[in-house]
Amino acid sequence: MTANQLSVRALLLDMDGTLVNSDAVVERCWRRWAAAQGLDGDHVMSVVHGRQGHLSMAILLPERPLEQNLAENRAMLAEETADTEGIVPVPGAAAFLAAIEGLPHALVTSADSALSRVRMAAAGLRYPESAVTAELVGASKPDPEGFLKAAAALGVDPADCLVFEDSEAGIQAGLAAGMRVVGVGPRAAAHHPTVHVPDLTAVRVTPGAAGAVLVGF
Repeated sequence: MTANQLSVRALLLDMDGTLVNSDAVVERCWRRWAAAQGLDGDHVMSVVHGRQGHLSMAILLPERPLEQNLAENRAMLAEETADTEGIVPVPGAAAFLAAIEGLPHALVTSADSALSRVRMAAAGLRYPESAVTAELVGASKPDPEGFLKAAAALGVDPADCLVFEDSEAGIQAGLAAGMRVVGVGPRAAAHHPTVHVPDLTAVRVTPGAAGAVLVGF
């Protein structure tokens, strides 16, 4: 194992910004919501990446009741699920998923199951067999619950998992779970991941001895 290679036993993958570039949809939907609330769109966009929608709403409008945020989040999820224009894979995502097929891995996303499946399909990407989506957790990223549930489902100790994330909330969640984190893309660089890569073309994955997964950069 070289200095630019990590040995782990499972890979835990965020979706938006990590495998799928859905920024065009997220911008359209959330800027419309921001305008309706009289909020600055740029500020809203600085908050929403990586979190479940109702948590973003609670941060942006802390005085509002939870029930209103949950209702608007359901409407937002329906709107986002119906809008696939501009969704593309992150560079290297298809080859990365092909390389890890047969190795222990799971999707861990703040999207619900329907939205995650629509976006992965729109990007032409294989949907992992194991996935922890929004409806399976009680706490959204930056809480580590999703990553810990994925590790447990795969039967792998958290310290032996490697997270791939793009957002501040996701990177914080992975680190809080006791995992190493590969930050993917420009948003990730400022949030102190274990390793930072511009996109997934910079990542090489190969099987190692005794069940290890070797990840090189």
